[in-house]
Amino acid sequence: MKIGDVEFRNRPLVLAPMEDVSDPPFRVLCRRFGADLLYTEFISAGGLVHEAPGSLQKLAFSEDERPVAIQIFGGRPDYIRKAAEVVEAAAPDFIDINFGCPVKKVVRHGAGAGILRDIPKMKQITEIVLSIASRPVTVKTRLGWDDSSIHILEIARMLEDCGIAALAVHARTRTQGYKGEARWEWLKKLKQEAGLRIPLIGNGDVTTPEAARDMFEQTGVDAVMIGRGAMGNPWIFREVRHFLDTGEHLPPPSWQERLEIIKEHLNMKCDWLGEKTGVLEMRKMYGGYLKGFHGATRVRVQLMQEKGRQGVLRILEEC
Repeated sequence: MKIGDVEFRNRPLVLAPMEDVSDPPFRVLCRRFGADLLYTEFISAGGLVHEAPGSLQKLAFSEDERPVAIQIFGGRPDYIRKAAEVVEAAAPDFIDINFGCPVKKVVRHGAGAGILRDIPKMKQITEIVLSIASRPVTVKTRLGWDDSSIHILEIARMLEDCGIAALAVHARTRTQGYKGEARWEWLKKLKQEAGLRIPLIGNGDVTTPEAARDMFEQTGVDAVMIGRGAMGNPWIFREVRHFLDTGEHLPPPSWQERLEIIKEHLNMKCDWLGEKTGVLEMRKMYGGYLKGFHGATRVRVQLMQEKGRQGVLRILEEC
């Protein structure tokens, strides 16, 4: 697979953009364990225009993370234009436009998946970003707003004609949110019927090595994007790669390896966001990190109650 001038190995694996998850500390870990392409958390165009500290902070990435895509969202073309200029100056490998977030506070402003109800505006925003970017522009979207408006084949052709370099599709509608099964048959239709020349990245329900293999084989996508399956489980990239290459499973990470990565992740998170926010945000990771081990529930309960970094580290050391 090739996006712009960036060449990827066969069957690349991509870390999905996830709010409060796909930040630099987590991206570093996912790269270490084999992710081929990293997406930032999605960044509000309005936040960049108004120079909100939280939005500006999300632009940051290290050279070790490359290739990396900075993802922006917004429903106002004037804001998108200014935000694209800010992202262009940050010099990521790719600029990605989010046309898929199903969250109500995003959708009600005509951003994210809300734009699926206004395809002309989707085209307008895409063309604005393309007019500013000197690097490849990509798009992440969904099948449609609901079952009565699945126009992903036409949308994909339109976006390619605009000039995007790759398309990622979460194989659910906006009304599905994250419920029900992802409809991989639409990914297959995109590969077989849309006539796309650009890479297609499939997203939805890839939480195991077998699921990654099946998405590649059943749909023909050029790359597989992993989201929720990576939360508290950066090893999934290592495990999937080994399975794709050999057909065999790696042994799961040991208890000690898990604890060491939790501690490293916690420290990086606190250094990045400050101790209070870092400790709070790490709580969503513990379920994945400790899954499958005897006594994990007790440890997780203790971790969820702890408010300070040293307290969390003490609990982990005592494990």
